[in-house]
Amino acid sequence: MILASGSPRRRELLEQAGVAFTVRTPVTPVDESLEPDLAAQPEEACKKLAERKAGAVIQEVLAEDYTGMLIVLGADTMVVKDGQIFGKPRSLSDGKHMLRALSGATHEVITAVSVWMVAAPEAEKVSLGFRTFADVSRVTFRDLTDEEIADYLRCGESFDKAGAYAIQGEGASLVDRYEGSLDTIIGLPAARLVREFPDLLAAR
Repeated sequence: MILASGSPRRRELLEQAGVAFTVRTPVTPVDESLEPDLAAQPEEACKKLAERKAGAVIQEVLAEDYTGMLIVLGADTMVVKDGQIFGKPRSLSDGKHMLRALSGATHEVITAVSVWMVAAPEAEKVSLGFRTFADVSRVTFRDLTDEEIADYLRCGESFDKAGAYAIQGEGASLVDRYEGSLDTIIGLPAARLVREFPDLLAAR
């Protein structure tokens, strides 16, 4: 199995679940732009990005005349509040704006997973099948002061995280409570993944 993600958090969650895999990210960055109609449906948008990430790796593998059986897993995580998608902050001020918006409120964290089965008995004979699901958890932040937000941003873990925080790190101090799967918030609902795709464990 190939994990089409460079996220160390997703690697750790897969390893803890007992899934054997290798990591491969696309050479060409995946287009993560969203058409307005899709952006208005965050759960569908998240699923589409997970599919794009897996599909990009599959295209590169097949371009190398791969033959055999392959599983490719793509994933994407979004923070959503009042229908607005919060991606990764582009700057310190962007991160501050996100955390201020999330302060004292409840938001959703959506992680979509797309699992692709690739069968290529010969280089010119390829069959594909995939299934994508999204898992949703809810996170409520404490009321944060400007000083708390500034202190958290200074720790440096915001900049590659959707919503500008990491619940598995220092960002836990911002959270009052959460509902749902912690793994979904971190970036991969591993228990649900293994439950829905038990062959991932059998393939070890």
